[in-house]
Formats: sequence, C-alpha cells, structure tokens
Amino acid sequence: MDVAEYLQHDGLGLAQLVRQGEVTAAELADCALALAGVWNPRINALVEIFEDVDLDGEPAAADASFAGVPFLIKDLVLQAGGRSSEMGSRLGEGLVAPADSDLMVRFRQAGLVTLGRTTVPEMGYNCATETVACGATRNPWDLSRSPGGSSGGSAAAVAAGIVPVAHANDGGGSIRIPASCCGLVGLKPGRGRVPIGPGAADGLGGLGIEFVLTRTVRDCAAMLDAVQGAGIGDPYVIAPPERPYGESLPIPSGLRIAYTAEPWSGVAVDPEIRAALEATARLLASLGYQVEQVAPALDAERFAQANTDLWSAHIAHWVVDICAATGRSADSSSLEQATLAIYEHGLRLSAVDLLHAEDFFNLVSRDFGHFFTRHDILMTPTVAQLPWAIGEHASTGGAYTARSWTDHVFGDVPFTAVFNVTGQPAISLPLGRSESGLPFGIQFAASHGREDLLLALAARLEQIQPWPQIADQLEFQSRIRS
Repeated sequence: MDVAEYLQHDGLGLAQLVRQGEVTAAELADCALALAGVWNPRINALVEIFEDVDLDGEPAAADASFAGVPFLIKDLVLQAGGRSSEMGSRLGEGLVAPADSDLMVRFRQAGLVTLGRTTVPEMGYNCATETVACGATRNPWDLSRSPGGSSGGSAAAVAAGIVPVAHANDGGGSIRIPASCCGLVGLKPGRGRVPIGPGAADGLGGLGIEFVLTRTVRDCAAMLDAVQGAGIGDPYVIAPPERPYGESLPIPSGLRIAYTAEPWSGVAVDPEIRAALEATARLLASLGYQVEQVAPALDAERFAQANTDLWSAHIAHWVVDICAATGRSADSSSLEQATLAIYEHGLRLSAVDLLHAEDFFNLVSRDFGHFFTRHDILMTPTVAQLPWAIGEHASTGGAYTARSWTDHVFGDVPFTAVFNVTGQPAISLPLGRSESGLPFGIQFAASHGREDLLLALAARLEQIQPWPQIADQLEFQSRIRS
C-alpha cells in the first residue's frame, strides 16, 4: 500500500484490508510514519514515536474491528505500561507508566497498533496545545493557528492523515474543541461509558472522560463499541446500549431539538459560526424535526468560579504526586506561569470550598436534567471563535491568576464545559467552514445514556453534508502523495 491509498481509508476501511490479507499492519505503520515524517516537522503533534512497536499486533485482535490500524495516545491520563507519561510538563519529564490502564487494554484488544504519543498543554488545562516542554502544536489547516486543546496533538495528527483515529480525553471540551478546530468528529461519551481506571476512580471529580478523535462517524461508533463499559470497581456503571453503536440506527420521528448561539458567559460568537448554526437548524427543521431556539439557564459567574476551584484542586493533587515521584519542586523552573498559579490556588482551597463547587455543579446538573425532559438534543456552536492564532493562549506570557486563566481558557470555548459537569454525552461535528477555509464544529448534546441518538443523528448529517476527511493543504498533499 502507498500513502495515497492509505489516505483514502478510515480506520474500519484499513482494518478490513488487513483482515482480507490485502495489506499488513507493518505496511500501514510505514504509511503512518511516512506521513509523520512529512507533517510533524510542521505541526509538532508527536511527543514521541515508539521504536519498538510489535507490528503484528495482539494475537487475540487479529479479527478485531481495528486490526492493524495505526494509533496514537495522548500524553495525559491514559497509561500505557512501560511508556512515558509526562503530561506536557517539565515537572513530569521521565515519568513512566507502570502498567496499562483499563482503556489501554481495550485499545489493544480492538487491534490498534500504537505508534507514539501526542502533544498536550501542561496538565491539559488549555484550549490550545502550547508548552515550554514541547513547543506549539499547529493546525494542519493553517499552520499559523492552533489545533485547539487539550487533545491538540491527537487532533492535528488525525486531521493531517497520519492516523485515522487517536486517543483523546475531555475535562472541559478537550475532545470537542480540537475536533472543531481540525474538522473532526469528536464525541465526549457520557460519564461512566468509557473506563478511566484503575489508577483513578474518576477524572477531575467526574468531569474527565476518555475516548478518541476520528474523521468519520462510523469509526467513532465502532470505537465506542470496542471500549464501552465500566471497568472492574468503577464508581459509575451505565446501562449498555440496546444494540451496537456501529449498527445503522433509526432516528425517532418528532425529534425535539433546541438550539442556541448565546453563550452563558456572554462572550461574542463569530458571525460565520452563528450563521452555520442557523443553517444547521434550518436543515434539521427541513428533515421534519421539531426545532426551537431555547436553552437552559446557567449562572456563568458561579460556574466559572466552581470550575476554577475544582480544576485547581485536582491539578494541585497531580502536582503534589508528581513532585513526590520525581523529587522535583513545583516552581517556575518546572511549571508554566498559569499552571503554577492554579497549583497555588488549589493548595489554598479548603475541603469545604471544593464541596461548595460540587454543590453548585449538582444544581446545574438538575437544571439541565429538567431541560432534557422536554428536549432530546441541545445544539450549540462548539467554539465561539475560529481557530485561534498560535500564542494567543500561551500560558507563559502573562501574570495569570487561577481565575483569570480559567476565564481566558474558556473565553473562546464557552459551550463545552457544562456537559462535563452534567456528565451528558456531547459530540462536535465539522459542519462549518469559514470563508478562509477553516473548519469549525457544531455541538450536539443529549440526555444521559443517549450516545446512540447522537451517533445516529451524526451519521445522517454526515451523509447529507459530508466534510473533508483530511486537511487540504495542496502543497503538502502533493508532497505526501508523491
């Protein structure tokens, strides 16, 4: 197989070729590494390429849904035994995971061949992927712009065509934001759908969700089939789907879709993004769905403070543990300015402060729960602005406090974090394209347990309004295909 043919297939398509004996995992890896050689010097999406990969894959995975498919893991939360896990930070340099986490086991069982690690912002707390440790990761659609964060390295690699699917996670939008910036499918499953253990009971007090980024809806659905379900001892156990997500699912008639382009924080939304949301609302209405412009209420000030406190407490916890593991000190030589401010704020918080944040998040979840008894879907922009310029969200250039950094991070992405709080599934679909050619996403959220509804609607929209599969920079595509 040559690179040109490799780029024509999604993950399921490549796996089918492997099972049919038309191509080997080693040949697919060669294509992925060739693409990485062309793209990575420009986009800086890979922290590390693994030199000792077993290209035969797992013996039990020979007939798996993603047998032999090249894959990358995000350098945050997920543990791959014997591999470095540094969280995009100088503080974590050299840390090695002792064993596979539950999700990594399932990725292996799905047949994926992991070729390396992708870049992240420090501790994952940024809507851009730029660090002192690794530099700036760039968007394949426009190298002057960010791929988003915190799964920015994974998103850039998938958008460039290096791999068809890559690991990602989401504590405030970190799957959906880079999916929007890079023109990808980004599903944040509901709380409890994908395991995060055994090293943690949950991520970020329930905000953090593990999954992947893909280019096609069918890869997204098949991957959810491959990894869904609680791990042993997980605190959240969610009912399994009635039928596989990868099957063609009928969307109920009379689907009730609410939508809004008004962020609860009151920040401005780019006119092109507003226009795309309105166009999608008209499209859905033309398909016979009940479409209404309405949204639940949310106290944006209390939400921002609670988010600041909860993130700060958990990052302080991580930093304390990393310092104990490495013998390093948490200071300006090991942490970026904004991260240091967040860490220090976390140390100052009391247990009561954290419980007050959780109390408020409970109220938000109840209010949104009532809203979703009357509506099946809430549609919003995924982000408020087109992909931002490199440096706009660098965490080293200002004198940030924990709260001012939180406001800065979520200023451009005001629609995503609330669904981490409620635990509901939400997906970003690349339904928008600016006049300058930049992709952006529309977000759809559903009730607890209704990933099936989101994927069915996504598949229908993908069929009606297909999107480009890889970044279409003609100069690079010419080089790659030759």
